[in-house]
Amino acid sequence: MSMEATTKPNGNTGTDVSAKIPAIAQPLGEEPTEIASSIKYHAHYSPHFSPFKFEPEQAYYATADSVRDRLIKQWNDTYLHYDKVNPKQTYYLSMEYLQGRALTNAIGNFDIQDAYADALKKLGHKLEEVVEQEKDAALGNGGLGRLASCFLDSMATLNLPAWGYGLRYKYGLFKQLITKAGQEEVPEDWLEKFSPWEVVRHDVVFPVRFFGNVEVHPSGSRKWVGGEVIQAVAYDVPIPGYRTKNTNSLRLWEAKASSEDFNLFLFNDGQYESAAQLHSRAQQICAVLYPGDATENGKLLRLKQQFFLCSASLQDIISRFKEREDGKGAHQWSEFPKKVAIQLNDTHPTLTIPELMRLLMDDEGLGWDEAWSITTRTIAYTNHTVLPEALEKWSQAVMWKLLPRHMEIIEEIDKRFVATIMSERPDLESKMPSMRILDHDTPKPVVRMANLCVVSAHTVNGVAQLHSDILKAELFADYVSVWPTKFQNKTNGITPRRWIRFCSPELSHIITKWLKTDQWVTNLELLANLRELADNAELHAEWESAKMANKKRLAQYILRVTGVSIDPNTLFDIQVKRIHEYKRQLLNVLGVIYRYKKLKEMSPQERKNTTPRTVMIGGKAFATYTNAKRIVKLVTDVGDVVNSDPEVNNYLKVVFVPNYNVSVAEILIPGSELSQHISTAGMEASGTSNMKFALNGCLIIGTLDGANVEIREEIGEDNFFLFGATADEVPRLRKERENGLFKPDPRFEEAKQFIRSGAFGTYDYNPLLDSLEGNTGYGRGDYFLVGQDFPSYMDAQARVDEAYKDRKRWIKMSILSTSGSGKFSSDRTISQYAKEIWNIEECRVP
Repeated sequence: MSMEATTKPNGNTGTDVSAKIPAIAQPLGEEPTEIASSIKYHAHYSPHFSPFKFEPEQAYYATADSVRDRLIKQWNDTYLHYDKVNPKQTYYLSMEYLQGRALTNAIGNFDIQDAYADALKKLGHKLEEVVEQEKDAALGNGGLGRLASCFLDSMATLNLPAWGYGLRYKYGLFKQLITKAGQEEVPEDWLEKFSPWEVVRHDVVFPVRFFGNVEVHPSGSRKWVGGEVIQAVAYDVPIPGYRTKNTNSLRLWEAKASSEDFNLFLFNDGQYESAAQLHSRAQQICAVLYPGDATENGKLLRLKQQFFLCSASLQDIISRFKEREDGKGAHQWSEFPKKVAIQLNDTHPTLTIPELMRLLMDDEGLGWDEAWSITTRTIAYTNHTVLPEALEKWSQAVMWKLLPRHMEIIEEIDKRFVATIMSERPDLESKMPSMRILDHDTPKPVVRMANLCVVSAHTVNGVAQLHSDILKAELFADYVSVWPTKFQNKTNGITPRRWIRFCSPELSHIITKWLKTDQWVTNLELLANLRELADNAELHAEWESAKMANKKRLAQYILRVTGVSIDPNTLFDIQVKRIHEYKRQLLNVLGVIYRYKKLKEMSPQERKNTTPRTVMIGGKAFATYTNAKRIVKLVTDVGDVVNSDPEVNNYLKVVFVPNYNVSVAEILIPGSELSQHISTAGMEASGTSNMKFALNGCLIIGTLDGANVEIREEIGEDNFFLFGATADEVPRLRKERENGLFKPDPRFEEAKQFIRSGAFGTYDYNPLLDSLEGNTGYGRGDYFLVGQDFPSYMDAQARVDEAYKDRKRWIKMSILSTSGSGKFSSDRTISQYAKEIWNIEECRVP
């Protein structure tokens, strides 16, 4: 379709209104005609495609360009305002961000969705179709990355001077395909064409060194030299706040080698690979998120990525600080912590600590004590896990090779820490081996990144009350006795803009109508006022029809991507998250298998009395995590059998939803009625999808883990389907298992036996099922207590079936779930970080 001609409903092509719309750039246009002009201008004068084509894809890029005009204007105004006021600013460092689509979010935050829909209509397009052209930015993997993105949204909405820093991964983690073999991984293609949301800053480039050696000067000062130097180039993604002029930035680093690193002599000699060796090494750094680290090369690459993020970001922060503080003389460095707050999102950016020390001592000439004082007053650390395998430990040998100067600094931090403890707290001498940063006791000595963070940061926080309590009582207990005030809790939150206002418009309108205000979008606590309306019959009818609209939208999506037809009148039961043994998708699927077997044994009349269910499971299994991939395969095999069984498929369907990401979540979550958050208690730090489901009036079946504990407190115990062992019971239950005292439930044995009988095909599930057998041993002994919790899980599911039959009761529970979700806004979380950790204040653009 050309820009000037659109197809009329009868199929004839005729010149329509769009011909009359002038192609004029109107960056701040708010009227549909102005916006249409702007879109048309970009279609003509910011061409990314050959002319005369204006299909949905071209319309998307032109529309994005028109939105970007406004974003850049606001971004510039915000940047100038921060420059003038010079407030303390926060810099949030994260290895991953899961941004989701930017178009709906930007026009939603600007509150001009309707005007954009009208403008596109004038140009012969539908906003819904144009939006679908955008690919999710592949910069993250799971909850940690999505949390970072929710935080960015809240920082901008609260007018806080704050930046995000990350890496610009070309191929992301992977795009998940589901085939006969189970999960297959292919590269993400989000940058195959380009992203209209990023602005490359060719003037913001910093050198990042790897390898090399340390030179000692006669004065005693040290300098890191030699090795290879890669350039970090900044790409800025604007982050608009909701109904505010503040537009912050997510700065992503891209790795490049310079033209002088290209060896023309070798190239002309036919040695093409050797000629561009550094260029190819640079490309590896931002190619893939979490590259496999089973090999030495893989470990080096991951460490390179982490250091690349830390070094480029710090050089940027320091250069900006120096620009602003110029002329204040040599005392300016003591001001640094009064102007800069750095938050480490998990241990991935830990190298910020020794890198800031190096930059201050070796480049700026500060002494150790001053540099240490600045570093420890600037940096704070968020812990996201108690799983031992996720607490990063890097080989000292690899670190010495890649970052020799940083290892000297880490050794010195460790030495001074040990000396301080020995003199001030001799009673802790026996704890020293586990408290210190360097672990020399293992066959391969390591650097413990979490310990380095705890020793160096001024504040350490967990991400839900239970998780923070476990950190203080167990993981970091010895440090708590040294620094009792260093540890805090900051329960995670989610942005209500993306996670209900934009993804569930029908429900949002109903909430606004009954609360008589839309202020709840930025003050989520107002949802509590729905409680007194929870029995209102008129609200019930509207609530149910909004849920049904979302369920129908979800059913259409499932049909489109999987070919499976699902019935919106069944209970929609969803578990979506990374596939991991501790998240226990296996418990879910074993429960489904038992349900299927029982349905098969029933008479047709008995089946009619059951609660029909559609079970959906989605999430990516890490490429090298074999058991997780077996779980994906099992879900697809069970689905193939159940969905094609005519006796049962009106009462049960099982669907694996492929390639779970933010945009898929925005369809699944509003359409869900029951969601499963069933991790082994004590293992999920917080979870944030649980908050998204609860906010959308979806009931939770779950354990007392992570933020489930607080969600249950807020929405009321009667509105939460609880089961399973508690965190404090888990160690005892594991011990009893080791001692052979565990007696499995017959239903559990029956479900496993049914898989082994070949009911779901010929694939060998024994290695997966063996993890549930035996009492001890690596990969055995049911470490995640699937068998232990199975009976209590099945009983809770029976309570769900009963509750769902009573429509009135179910809808009331759904309304109470939404009304109890006010605490879980990332606006609340970020306000707490700002006041209690960063000490930064609102800096509103006038």
